Amino acid sequence: MATMESLIGLVNRIQRACTALGDYGGGDSSLSSLWDALPSVAVVGGQSSGKSSVLESIVGRDFLPRGSGIVTRRPLVLQLYQTEGRQEEYAEFGHLPRRKFTDFSLVRKEIQDETDRITGKTKQISPVPIHLSIYSPKVVNLTLIDLPGLTKVAVEGQSESIVEDIENMVRLYVEKPNSIILAISPANQDIATSDAIKLAKEVDPTGERTFGVLTKLDLMDKGTNALDVLEGRAYRLQHPWVGIVNRSQADINKNTDMMYARRREREYFATSPDYGHLANKMGSEYLAKLLSQHLEKVIKAKIPGITSLINKGIEEMEAELDRLGRPIAVDAGAQLYTILELCRAFDKIFKEHLDGGRPGGDRIYGVFDNQLPAALRKLPFDRHLSLQNVRKIVSEADGYQPHLIAPEQGYRRLIEGSLNFFRGPAEASVDAVHFVLKELVRKSIGETEELRRFPTLQSALAAAAGEALEKFRDESKKTVVRLVDMESSYLTVDFFRKLPQEVERVGPAAPPPGDRRTSSADRKNPPSERGIPAADRANPVDPLGDRYGDNHFRRIGSNVSSYIGMVSDTLRHTIPKAVVYCQVKEAKQNLLNYFYTQIGKKEAKQLAELLDEDPSLMSKRLDIAKRLDLYKVSRDEIESVSWAR
Repeated sequence: MATMESLIGLVNRIQRACTALGDYGGGDSSLSSLWDALPSVAVVGGQSSGKSSVLESIVGRDFLPRGSGIVTRRPLVLQLYQTEGRQEEYAEFGHLPRRKFTDFSLVRKEIQDETDRITGKTKQISPVPIHLSIYSPKVVNLTLIDLPGLTKVAVEGQSESIVEDIENMVRLYVEKPNSIILAISPANQDIATSDAIKLAKEVDPTGERTFGVLTKLDLMDKGTNALDVLEGRAYRLQHPWVGIVNRSQADINKNTDMMYARRREREYFATSPDYGHLANKMGSEYLAKLLSQHLEKVIKAKIPGITSLINKGIEEMEAELDRLGRPIAVDAGAQLYTILELCRAFDKIFKEHLDGGRPGGDRIYGVFDNQLPAALRKLPFDRHLSLQNVRKIVSEADGYQPHLIAPEQGYRRLIEGSLNFFRGPAEASVDAVHFVLKELVRKSIGETEELRRFPTLQSALAAAAGEALEKFRDESKKTVVRLVDMESSYLTVDFFRKLPQEVERVGPAAPPPGDRRTSSADRKNPPSERGIPAADRANPVDPLGDRYGDNHFRRIGSNVSSYIGMVSDTLRHTIPKAVVYCQVKEAKQNLLNYFYTQIGKKEAKQLAELLDEDPSLMSKRLDIAKRLDLYKVSRDEIESVSWAR
């Protein structure tokens, strides 16, 4: 059989743990609030309704701050534990767990000091509760939440919204379906004007969760009584009304013993001609037992719902921790393993971009299929192979002795000068692919979910990948420039050997029919005419004409243009091969090789720095992890209590 102590004590422990984690209900957290699901007794009353006196009567100790205006400015979660025998009474605060208070005047002072710690010396309020546990043989097992007294007017030093702020805070507690409302009203005022009853009626119109308490019965005008209220005729509740006789202000000033006050209360009801027939259901002792029994009953009824909420919360928090990432181990080996796993995750996404699994790699093909051919078409061969420039270069190449048959030096200078133009498009292709690869690295880092929590590692990865891509670019540039230089270093002799035959047979500088590298574009626009101004192409060349006249130089320009066209077609295919081999393939295979080598040499402290997370993310994960532990412990304890029942 589960005892009342085990049930109420379990809820008390969970409440304290919730408060320590910042869960005290009414928050806007995306996670479920366990505090809101826990049954508790919320003590509600207007200022000067005798609320503090009722709580002190239940405890049997004078321990609450007193004064004018709003004295209770933070919720006080009062947890009572009944001890056996003549054990010494003592109190403990949730924020001072290892300190026992046996002097209850110091308890009062600590409540005041802890209130001021959050609210300052002002008269403002705070929703953050104070947890106070009292262990005594004179109490029953019970949890009460003392809330700020409802007020109608803001006093000096308070904000204009204080009335609304207090009511909103009280509502947060009494609106919960698992909350038991202890509505305290003074008997010497009309019950219709009671702030506590008015609020209770709004949130609990059927009265199923409300216990009514009438204080100050001994201060009513002579000849009057509160039987209409106590017997449920003036305002009916599902639970019986309880009358209380508090200590008078004179008793409080004289520090009248609380046990003596309890005896005097019992005598008052036993000897009262108005309330004598209700004496066994009146007084603070009866009220405490009634509330304790009802709280246990509610807890038993709510355990399945609380268990369901805890299981849901565990699922939510485990999913959130998976999203945020689990905590990182502290030893260097585990940290190195984590870094390498994160790098592999990034590398996998990067390769997917290149291979087509993700968008972006197609931009590299766009460089080869669009940008490179367009750049080759824009090369200034018209200007370089114009009649005037050909004459100038060939004449300069001859020096003081004009060429006899074919101006070989002139040909070579014209070809070398033309081939130099290919360096620009070749290097531009390398740079364009480099830019695409850098963008893909940036995108891949951003798309690697596991990396998002490690900004330092992201930066290190980006820097290492950028450094590797720079090396690949340098090697690629050397290779494509080498391709251009190779064309300059050794000309295709067969092309020129066939030129005289072609001139005699079909006219000037027709493309060699056996040259398979002649493209379809060349057949539409013969290489012999590329680079020759239209005006020059209008006049056919006479192969037997003056070898030193304009037609001779036009034929030289046309021949060079044909050769350059052939080289252009060659480079248009070999440059992409070199770029892919030197940059794309290397990036796929060796992007992080140097980074891996450097990582293996780092000390534990340096590895930890790479895994240094965003502080707010670390704090959030720690909070969720602590709350998850609380939920799991709570689930286990509730299950053990449930089985005991």
